[in-house]
Amino acid sequence: EIVNANNIPSYEIVNAETSPNNEEHTPETQPNKRRKKKSIVWEHFTIEAVSAECRRACCKQCKQTFAYSTGSKVAGTSHLKRHIAKGACPALLRSLDPDQYGPYTPRSRGSGAGNTSNTPKRRYRTSGTPYMIFDQDRCRDEIARMIIMHDYPLHMVEHPGFVAFVQNLQPQFNMVTFNTIQGDCVATYLVEKQNLMKYFDELPGRVGLTLDMWTSSQSVGYVFITGHFVDSDWKLQRRILNVVMEPYPDSDSALSHAVSVCISDWNLEGRLFTITCNQPLTEVALENLRPLLSVKNPLIFNGQLLIGNCIARTLSNIAYDLLSSAHGVVNKIRESVKYVKSSESHEDKFLDLKQQLQVPSERSLFIDDQTKWNTTYQMLVAASELKEVFSCLDTSDPDYKGTPSFQDWKLVEILCTYLKPLYDAANILMTTTYP
Repeated sequence: EIVNANNIPSYEIVNAETSPNNEEHTPETQPNKRRKKKSIVWEHFTIEAVSAECRRACCKQCKQTFAYSTGSKVAGTSHLKRHIAKGACPALLRSLDPDQYGPYTPRSRGSGAGNTSNTPKRRYRTSGTPYMIFDQDRCRDEIARMIIMHDYPLHMVEHPGFVAFVQNLQPQFNMVTFNTIQGDCVATYLVEKQNLMKYFDELPGRVGLTLDMWTSSQSVGYVFITGHFVDSDWKLQRRILNVVMEPYPDSDSALSHAVSVCISDWNLEGRLFTITCNQPLTEVALENLRPLLSVKNPLIFNGQLLIGNCIARTLSNIAYDLLSSAHGVVNKIRESVKYVKSSESHEDKFLDLKQQLQVPSERSLFIDDQTKWNTTYQMLVAASELKEVFSCLDTSDPDYKGTPSFQDWKLVEILCTYLKPLYDAANILMTTTYP
C-alpha cells in the first residue's frame, strides 16, 4: 500500500474516483467511479439515480428496484443475481414455459445437497437466456411416464449406461431405484385412473367393451378389456381399462367375471352398450355375459344383439380356411421366395432376369409372417406377378429346385381373387379410425 498524506490507501482513492458507467467527471462533482460492469445481471437491470447520493438497480422485466449504491458504498450484485436466477422475478416467470420451471434448489460443487452459498459462478456466465430451473419430482414423473409409454423395463433406472447419461445430463438429479420407479409408475396409473373415472362420470353416451383373451405358457389366462366411446366432440376414443387374470381361461365364466370386475372398477353399471370378443363364445358363456347388458340396459334389445365376435377374428378365420385348402402350394411359393431372399447373389440374379424379361410389376418379394394372413396374401400377390421370372430362374439356376407349376400359379391366382376382398375389408375396418 502507498499511503498518502491523509493516511488513505491509494487503491481506495482510485475506487472512489470510478463511476458505475466508467465515465469521466470533473473534479468538482467528485462522483463514484468504478470499473466497467461485466456481470451478466446488467443484461436484466439498469441503474437509476434516485438522488445525488443514491442509485438503485431496476429490473427490466418487472420494474422492481433494488439497492445499488449510497454515496461511496456499493451493494454489489449478488441479490440481483438471485432475483433473476432463482425465479423470483414474476414477469420473467410468466414469459417462460410454466411446465418447465418450478422450485429451484442450487447445488454445490462438492456435494449433491443444496447450498445457496456455494452456487458455481459459471451459472452466471451464460448470456441471453434465463437459467433452467430444476424440479426433481417432475423428472421422476417423466421417467415413469417414459417407461409406461414405451414399455421399458423398470430395471433400466439401475442400468449403468442410463445412470451415467442422466448424471451427465443433469447432475442435480438424485437417481431413483427399481422400487422407487415401480411406486412412481403405480402412482401415475392411479392418477390417470382417477382422471378417467371423472371423465366417465361426465360422458354423455355409453361404453363398448372389447375383450382379448391371452393364455400364458403356464395356462393362466389374461383378459385385456378396452373401452370404446364417443366423446362430447363426437370423436371416437378408446382406453385400456383392465387386465384381469383368469386362472381357468377355458371356463365359461372367465369372460363374464372379467367384465364384472371392469364394471365394478369403473362404475359402468347401466353404461355398457356392446361387448365384443376376440374368440368364439359358447352358448353358456354368452348367457353369462348377456345379463351384464340386458339387466342394466333394458331398453337396448335386452342384450340380444349386442354380443358378437370380433370382425378381425372372423376375417382371419375365413382367410386361414382358404389358405389351408391350398397349404402345399402356398408352402411351395414360400420356399421359392426364401431361396431368392436367402442371399444377395440370388436376389441380384432374380432382378437381372426381371429386367431382361421386362416384367412390369413394381412389387418386391418378401417372406410372410405365417401368423398374419394378410402378409401371406401380399407375398402370394407379389410372387404371382413375377411368376415368369421364377420360371426363367428354374432354367438358368441349377441350384433352384421346386419351382411352382402352371397349375400351382393358377391356384395362387384363384386364392388371391378370394383373399382380396377380405384384405380390402380388413384395411378399412381395422384402422385406428374403426377400432
